Amino acid sequence: MEHAFWGPEYSDREHLKALEKTGLAIETCKDDDDLVQRTAQLIADGRVTGWYQGRSEWGPRALGNRSILANPCVPNMKAIINEKIKRRESFRPFAPSVLKEDVATYFEQDIFSPFMMHVAKIKTEWREKIPSVTHVDGTGRLQSVDPSSNRLYHSLITAVKKHTGIGMVLNTSFNENEPVVDRPEQAVDCFMRTDMDSLVIGRYIVSKPPSPKG
Repeated sequence: MEHAFWGPEYSDREHLKALEKTGLAIETCKDDDDLVQRTAQLIADGRVTGWYQGRSEWGPRALGNRSILANPCVPNMKAIINEKIKRRESFRPFAPSVLKEDVATYFEQDIFSPFMMHVAKIKTEWREKIPSVTHVDGTGRLQSVDPSSNRLYHSLITAVKKHTGIGMVLNTSFNENEPVVDRPEQAVDCFMRTDMDSLVIGRYIVSKPPSPKG
């Protein structure tokens, strides 16, 4: 089994129809590279971003098609996501999605973990640099991402690395105390009722204006 993306996929027309109900300005990306570059900038800037692409994951983990993504280098990002969206226990960690070729840079074990089923020790020198995905015991629930199983997600993390210097994003499931979203309208509903900053769905991007606190 090379990937877990066996769930439903929806058309751009369905994506756009769901987004039009938000009343927000909709950006249309011209191609995958444009999509990846714009999304990488949002993540690098500290925007908590819903990422909804392709066929949904089949299994217990969000693996980069129905995910909420963020910059793991932001010290309080874990608390931000818990406050804005997840509203869950503060001790529960968020996972790092890491470029497969960079796993050995950040982790003590060079494990191929495409389904996020391994917990590995983060190297001591990296723990303070990626605090929002480092658990209290110095571990992270690793997802290694390779282009053969998810080309677009791998490209996104590669683009984020150009901004942050680290080939990794914080990845948590696209939901708020509910099953992971499936249909486009479910993703939009979760985006609108939480304080998620941006939503990237298919080729389209919508963003909420910054709060008065910045």
